[in-house]
Amino acid sequence: MTFRTRLLLVFTVTVMISVGVVEWMVTSATRDAFERMDAQRDDALVAQFRKECDRRGREIARTVKGIAASDESLAIAIAPDYAPFYSQAGALASAHSLDLLELVAGDGTIVSSAEWPARFGYKEEWLAGAADWPARGAFLKREELPDGVTLALVAVGVVNAGDRQLFVVGGQQLDSEFLSTLVLPAGMHVLLYRNLETQFSPRELVDSGGSSTRAAELQPLIEQATAGGREITRTIGSGASSERFHAVPLKGNEDNLLGILLIGSSRRDLVELEASLRRNGILVASFGILVGILMSVWAAARITRPVQRLAESAGKVAAGEWATTVEIASRDEVGKLAEAFNRMTHELVEQRERLVQAERVAAWRELARRLAHELKNPLFPLQITVENMQRARERYPEQFEEVFREGTQTLLAELANLKQIIGRFSDFAKMPAPEMQPVDFNQLAADTTRLFEAQFTQARVAVKTELDPHLRPVAADPEQMTRVLRNLILNAIDAMPEGGTLTLRTIAAGAAVRIEVADTGQGLSPEECQRLFTPYYTTKTHGTGLGLAIVQSVISDHKGRISVESQPGRGTTFRIDLG
Repeated sequence: MTFRTRLLLVFTVTVMISVGVVEWMVTSATRDAFERMDAQRDDALVAQFRKECDRRGREIARTVKGIAASDESLAIAIAPDYAPFYSQAGALASAHSLDLLELVAGDGTIVSSAEWPARFGYKEEWLAGAADWPARGAFLKREELPDGVTLALVAVGVVNAGDRQLFVVGGQQLDSEFLSTLVLPAGMHVLLYRNLETQFSPRELVDSGGSSTRAAELQPLIEQATAGGREITRTIGSGASSERFHAVPLKGNEDNLLGILLIGSSRRDLVELEASLRRNGILVASFGILVGILMSVWAAARITRPVQRLAESAGKVAAGEWATTVEIASRDEVGKLAEAFNRMTHELVEQRERLVQAERVAAWRELARRLAHELKNPLFPLQITVENMQRARERYPEQFEEVFREGTQTLLAELANLKQIIGRFSDFAKMPAPEMQPVDFNQLAADTTRLFEAQFTQARVAVKTELDPHLRPVAADPEQMTRVLRNLILNAIDAMPEGGTLTLRTIAAGAAVRIEVADTGQGLSPEECQRLFTPYYTTKTHGTGLGLAIVQSVISDHKGRISVESQPGRGTTFRIDLG
């Protein structure tokens, strides 16, 4: 990725992140503000509902108290027979605008019922306690009607006439008419669920217009509020049609749950505002991206172009053009960088020349040392043999033939050794380029191990081959790779003078191949592993140190990689990766 592209990405990402963060902050603040406003409106509606309940409760309590204080109620209380007053409650309820009214004797027997006349003579046992009913005021109560049950706001008045007592129970239903008296802000509405059945009943959910059609979607919220007995809030629906509902439990005189007040608030304004913020955010982000592109173009002209020239020059230096320089077009930081680059390349050229000279001298010295070391061993027996032959001819002519015959054998053997040493150095000096062709390394490994069967037997080395059946042919020079495997196998045999196990393994890695040659020999130290592929370095008593150097040279020509893993006393593993 170019510097210009990175600049564009940096500008673009910075603008997008900035716009995204601002949009998120604004959206969050807006949502929080809406939530606070909804909570305040909910609290206001709940307060208005309770205030309306209190107002009506006081009216009901005053009305019931007035009925209880009337002469008519006193007459009923002291009457020996209640039968003549069977329909009295209906007339009183109509006269005082009460939905519900019952006259109940002191023992709890219903004398007259406006809402259900047929209940004459039934018992209202909840009244028979020692409670001071007039002091309690109005409260919520579940009331039974001929066509079902209802939720009502009721008050109890007491008529005392000597040892006789009469209860006046009057009230009004909490229904659609009651909800219609509430003043609702725009976008809000109120529903009431009367918890009058053991199971959820859709017909008990009412709003200001009567029975509500939203029972199914509100059922989970109502059931959760009913089960917990506490206020909860939940959003129902999605998008602009979604609504936020706040559920408030309504409890009766005995702290029993009698209803759920549901306050709904439309989310349309919030959803539309958030959509508008997103649209504006996209527009701002698009404008920011355009600005980022223009700034990146400007930056490329002022910044990236000199840097690009520096990068191209650095690439030339890396490719071997050490004398490359760049034009200094300014005196700013980029200009100073160009000046430092030119100074660096000048110093590199000088250091390279000194390094080449030093390496050349070191290479000749090392070659001379290795040649002197390798040639010194066979030259000494050559000298001794020639001196013995001269001595025999001068002093013991009769033994000269026998000494000459033995001497020539020794001379030929040592000359062959010299020829072999020179051949190794010659092979390392002129490695031919590999002739690439598809090679089956499983077959190559099997063929190579067969060449050493006699040496394995003589050296007491057990051979294990673990060849991957999924291995694919890889382009390589079969002759050079055979030479590599031979060198590694010979090294492994030399590393196990007391015998051991040699493992030759191939592993498929897609189109590539890994070859491993492992032994259970003496192992190598970390320092020896680091120097193992250095030319002329050897861990053997007799050796030129060229075997592994040749192996590494061949693998390098094949664009592969060779590595070694070893620990003293635990053996050595050579790994070759090709393909």
